[in-house]
Amino acid sequence: MYARLLEPPGTQSFFLFGPRGTGKTAWLRQTLPDALWFDLLDARVYTRLLASPDQLGEQIPRSYRGWVVIDEVQRVPEVLNEVHRLIEGRKLRFALTGSSARKLRRRGVNLLAGRALTRFMHPLTALELGPDFNLERAIRFGCLPFACATPRPKEYLSSYVSTYLREEVQQEGFVRNTGAFARFLEAASFSQGSVLSMAGVAREAAVHAKVAEDYFTILEDLLIAVRLPVFTRRAKRRLLAHPKFYFFDAGIFQTVRPRGPLDVAEEIAGPALETLMLQQLRAVNDYHELGYTLHYWRTAKGDEVDFVLYGERGLVAFEVKRSSRPRAEDLRPLQLFLVDYPRAKAYLLHLGTRRWHESGVDIVPFAEAIRALDRYL
Repeated sequence: MYARLLEPPGTQSFFLFGPRGTGKTAWLRQTLPDALWFDLLDARVYTRLLASPDQLGEQIPRSYRGWVVIDEVQRVPEVLNEVHRLIEGRKLRFALTGSSARKLRRRGVNLLAGRALTRFMHPLTALELGPDFNLERAIRFGCLPFACATPRPKEYLSSYVSTYLREEVQQEGFVRNTGAFARFLEAASFSQGSVLSMAGVAREAAVHAKVAEDYFTILEDLLIAVRLPVFTRRAKRRLLAHPKFYFFDAGIFQTVRPRGPLDVAEEIAGPALETLMLQQLRAVNDYHELGYTLHYWRTAKGDEVDFVLYGERGLVAFEVKRSSRPRAEDLRPLQLFLVDYPRAKAYLLHLGTRRWHESGVDIVPFAEAIRALDRYL
């Protein structure tokens, strides 16, 4: 198992959210090896607590003072009332994992009223992978821990998509028509790294726009996808209003995305590289508690900066290019951004090996930047 950047939050109870397969359970097994464990993916545990959540307290010895882990807590959200009671009454400490933070909030369940911290787990970062990090492999197969460890990542990712993104989504009651949802996933993959057209995705998937919107919400609820908003703070020019769409991991995107003889490699590799950058940014931002909000920036004339991070630490802009030799025109969006936000730090990341500074922009090799991303934030 790779050492993770995520640090355990002291002695306070906490939620740990993240998509399936990011390593939440493995991290907790290593971090809290002596914890008392309740796995809600275990049918017997799930059925017992679903029927009677108050049995949780009965199954924890009165003398026990260690950690209690409840894995995939969103499957029985009613158990959180009992968790709340045990934290207050018996001073127990809980680690609660889930693959759907928003699902819990949307159902209005007890989120422990500040008695538990919230942490997130992401696919592996380049720093966590260390010498095992391979850029080409990461672009093609992503950074889910098992995809990085197995010699057959393509088969693992195909299984992940077929069994989780399709079958389990239906089993959880999110989707009734799996055929329509499968068409939607493929249609959504063509929007990866692009400004989202809800009508266009609905048309390609042969579903109503409202159904497409519901499906996008499901992906976000399960932390499988993210919609990146436009950075509009103190805007000095007309900007687009629609978000960009990304699956959470480059390997998942590559697996969902159909391909054939009419597909151009750049149409897939370019968004995959952006996705890899986004997942690294999200992970470093969360693990180091940097507090940035993530955006993109695009003018009505089409000038676009891929990622903009805004927070108390400052304003940082990244443009990602798959070329190994950036051209002068590649700098134009960042230069326009700096005109509007002269205090920002601006970086153009490329696949070459040369590093230099030009017109306020630092041009940096992509692989170098993501191996030490916290230094740029």
